[in-house]
Amino acid sequence: MNFELITTDTGSNARAGKITTAHGEIATPIFMPVGTVGSVKAVTQDQLRNAVQAQIILGNTYHLYLRPGMEVLSQAGGLHRFNGWDRPLLTDSGGYQVFSLAANRKIKEEGVVFQSHIDGSRHLFTPENVMDIQRTIGADIIMAFDECPPYPSEYRYAKKSMELTHRWLDRCIQQLKDTQPAYGHEQTLFPIVQGSTYKDLRAISAQEIAARDCAGNAIGGLSVGEPEQDMYEMCGLVCDILPKEKPRYLMGVGTPWNILENIALGVDMFDCVMPTRNGRNGMLFTWEGVMNIKNKKWATDFSPVDENSACFASRDYSKAYLRHLFAAGEILGMQLASIHNLAFYLELVTEARKQILAGTFTAWKNSVIGQLKNRR
Repeated sequence: MNFELITTDTGSNARAGKITTAHGEIATPIFMPVGTVGSVKAVTQDQLRNAVQAQIILGNTYHLYLRPGMEVLSQAGGLHRFNGWDRPLLTDSGGYQVFSLAANRKIKEEGVVFQSHIDGSRHLFTPENVMDIQRTIGADIIMAFDECPPYPSEYRYAKKSMELTHRWLDRCIQQLKDTQPAYGHEQTLFPIVQGSTYKDLRAISAQEIAARDCAGNAIGGLSVGEPEQDMYEMCGLVCDILPKEKPRYLMGVGTPWNILENIALGVDMFDCVMPTRNGRNGMLFTWEGVMNIKNKKWATDFSPVDENSACFASRDYSKAYLRHLFAAGEILGMQLASIHNLAFYLELVTEARKQILAGTFTAWKNSVIGQLKNRR
């Protein structure tokens, strides 16, 4: 993997760059649709490529490990061939999913013992076998196995968790040195900065991660319930420490305004389930604000969801029709809303990139961010 930093905004730390992987190029800043089990919910690969204009999508190690399982993915030739996605892929290590299974897992130095949410079977994730699993999945960018502490966390727990994450990282790095990619293309490891909302811990973790000299770096443990201002403060602190010549990935964030504020702090890559999850529930993100398409006021509004969009789901269907689909319980409504939201997120980061390249990002961000938060 190669990262080229093209320019930095004059009024902020926002950056425009280019990541090159074995499966194609990624223009940054970028939003990555989440395909947890190898599928972005309700959206086909063709729609991701053409309507959404996605450049990279995510899979999740925990979910793919449980099903379809590594034997199936190995026989298929990896996730790219299994799901028909021919562009870059990133896999989350499963650390966040293990965190969310708090009642059904036990963390120890060796790794994490957890129970499957599917059938209750017991499994062990270690830094070593998580790297092996991601080798089998075959993603271009793979994540180190980490512990994601909850919010709020006591200082002592957050520190212990961070130190464990650093020790696990060294084991991840060693395992990748001892093994080879399964399908002939390079896989790039991103370590993850932790430390909860404690400034000193975040600084220590960022310094430790930077010292490992990996090709890219991630920021985890945010967007887990902490106030937005705390997220921005931690992210800004970490971005000031992580090397400027490598891409920075803020995991699991977030709303359109979260994305713009964190781009301003120096983040290059984002992912979140929000566009598709909210879309399935009738919440649409637009340049004029967040729209509840189930609201009765849209029942006779025959204007397009967004007539200026290049995406068919936004341009070719009226608000009234989309509301009707939700009222009738039609699957098509959830599909169109999901595609619209994903296309909007990609349009958002694409426009942000244009503004960074033009040197006008800060003024532009400040002019649109209030509208994005409107409730319609």
